[in-house]
Amino acid sequence: MSFRYAWEGIVSLFSNERNAQIHLGAAVCVITAGCLFDLSAVEWCLISLCIGGVFMAEGFNTAIEKVCDKVSPERDPLVKTAKDVAAGAVLLFVISAVVVGLFVFIPHFLKLF
Repeated sequence: MSFRYAWEGIVSLFSNERNAQIHLGAAVCVITAGCLFDLSAVEWCLISLCIGGVFMAEGFNTAIEKVCDKVSPERDPLVKTAKDVAAGAVLLFVISAVVVGLFVFIPHFLKLF
């Protein structure tokens, strides 16, 4: 049963959360580029960890936001801080993933010239 609930959470994340949909689109582009550039196994591992990490961070952020909205529907400075920190954590992971992506893809891109 827990796998079913987990799957429902994943479907909900990508069905209802705009930022998760944007990250999913970016992941599809990165995977396509990885196939075109014939990445090594190590490069695929790095890319996979980054994609999974961004999705995981987005999932945690969404969960925190939903709980905060349920517990405190009115404006509250502590809830705002919790939501801002969760969103900031996603941004930090995305920045790290972009840096990894640059290290992986720039050498492949430069080989084209």
